[in-house]
Amino acid sequence: MAGDMTTFKGKPFDRPSLESLMKRRLFYTPAFDIYGGVSGLYDFGPPGCALTNNIVDVWRKHFVLKENMLEVDCTMLTPHEVLKTSGHVDKFADWMCKDPKTGEIFRADHLVEEVLEARLKGNKEARGEKVEAEEDDPKKKKKKVKNIAAVKLDDALVQEIEEVLAKIDNYSGEELGQLMKKYDIKNPATNGELLPPVAFNLMFQTSIGPSSNMPGYLRPETAQGQFLNFQKLLEFNQQQMPFASASIGKSFRNEISPRSGLLRVREFLMAEIEHFVDPEGGKKHPRFDEVKDVELELLNREVQLSGKTTVETTKIGKAVETGLVDNETLGYFLARIQQFLLKIGIDAKKIRFRQHMANEMAHYAADCWDAELLTSYGWIECVGCADRSAYDLTVHMKKTGAPLVVREPRKEPLKVEEWQCDLDKKKFGPKFKKDGKTVEAAIEALSQDLREKLSLDLEKEGKIVIDVPGVGDGKVEVPKELISIEKRTRVENALCEHIYWTREQDEARGILSFPPTVAPTKVLIVPLSSHTDFKPFVRTLSDKLQELGISTPTNEFQRNDELGTPLGITIDFQSVKDNTFTLRDRDSTEQVRAGLDEITGAISSLVNGREKWSDVAARLPKFEGQEVD
Repeated sequence: MAGDMTTFKGKPFDRPSLESLMKRRLFYTPAFDIYGGVSGLYDFGPPGCALTNNIVDVWRKHFVLKENMLEVDCTMLTPHEVLKTSGHVDKFADWMCKDPKTGEIFRADHLVEEVLEARLKGNKEARGEKVEAEEDDPKKKKKKVKNIAAVKLDDALVQEIEEVLAKIDNYSGEELGQLMKKYDIKNPATNGELLPPVAFNLMFQTSIGPSSNMPGYLRPETAQGQFLNFQKLLEFNQQQMPFASASIGKSFRNEISPRSGLLRVREFLMAEIEHFVDPEGGKKHPRFDEVKDVELELLNREVQLSGKTTVETTKIGKAVETGLVDNETLGYFLARIQQFLLKIGIDAKKIRFRQHMANEMAHYAADCWDAELLTSYGWIECVGCADRSAYDLTVHMKKTGAPLVVREPRKEPLKVEEWQCDLDKKKFGPKFKKDGKTVEAAIEALSQDLREKLSLDLEKEGKIVIDVPGVGDGKVEVPKELISIEKRTRVENALCEHIYWTREQDEARGILSFPPTVAPTKVLIVPLSSHTDFKPFVRTLSDKLQELGISTPTNEFQRNDELGTPLGITIDFQSVKDNTFTLRDRDSTEQVRAGLDEITGAISSLVNGREKWSDVAARLPKFEGQEVD
């Protein structure tokens, strides 16, 4: 996949160079490095923190402020009962397989994918076709893997393997085990046999309180806190629907085999939205017309089932109209997600939206799409957008009895047919004597679904069998539906790959072309020398920019190209003479010159996304050289 990637300027992408730059400039570093490190855990340095904070700031403005969302900050510690009810305790798992001799653990789908991709590569070599060389990073510890022999495969087998790889994310544990048997997949390092895949729960377990009587977990997602606060948020919103909540915070997943740098880690930042809508309105969105002409690259489930990955460029309005995307609200947020990704600098040619196949979706989901970004590791899921119906609210309401519902007056009376249980009290009492009230209460607690089933049993068998209190727990359903959004911070890693490049005259030094809106450092101030005449101007510029909320380091241009700083101000002797300054653009190296207010105003407009560099260059005088007597 690395061969498919190009830099910001269209040249072949060099992953080790970017990773070296990111670590050298302290965007991130392995956590606990002096103790040998822990895979999947990273610390972020000053530019990494600034980049994250700026992306979050753009996200808040783009979604929370624009859509008038209700932001909450919920605890990361979650009791066992909450995640048991939501299904995470039983189902939040990946499939792993173990080598019984060496004790090595592999994530089953990744192992199948890597082995089959290696065989396709060997097939190309055997056919004399050009194969992209793997780039080695000597700083990384790698397991010794036996070289895959260059073996020519039948065309039919090649096509079959390509179809398997196209659907690799959708196989169950049993299906992965069957694939391992079919293709004779073993430990790549030892060729040893592997045990069948077993489920491994990805949540970090802990105990809440000193007595250890309350088991809990570090949250695997930020959504559950939003669901549990639904009623309070509805009241805060004065019972008005639709509305949306949003949350930004750390989540945790105990990955089986963390790899690929920042793409698969055990602790990560999530920004998540839950949009609640009345389904009886057709899940319309009042602002859908604003985005209906936005074009998306869509990979639908039918194409995936055929073993292909061909995308179709489609206007979101047409996708909703034809039923490819289930409803307007889902379509609206797909378009808004793309607009956000483009705003922070993601390459438009490296974005696609992949529809979940039927076996990927939960039974309660109406439609699900992932925003995937092309990286040197292939297409990586970075944002999830799903219509989850009312599942989460329903299960938490059943478990706790809390009224997680919306009550609205109906335009027309709703006629509801219910299964009623009528008892002959004269005979019922003598039959059950002192247990009569207990049995009656159990019958009253039966759900409508169970009552319907028992009516068939009564007609067929002449009797029914129910659980009484102490054994059973009556169930009732109250329907209400909602739409649900699970930003992959994987977005930051993909962004850095998309905007990385080098200048032809200095290919040893990398450049990160962050848009000014998300760049960790927005502008640097560069005095021509250490001359004392320049110091007051440095202070004046710094104070003015800081009033605008813009930090201003002083350093050399080249180092800040690596940090992705988009703008630079030069103070020279002409500045001393006429109080004008030069403003330089990182990517084009063009420069303009103007007074203090014009320069700082232009920087503010660029940083806040009101203008592009071309706009500034068109209205401010081009710099031709300083004028000094």
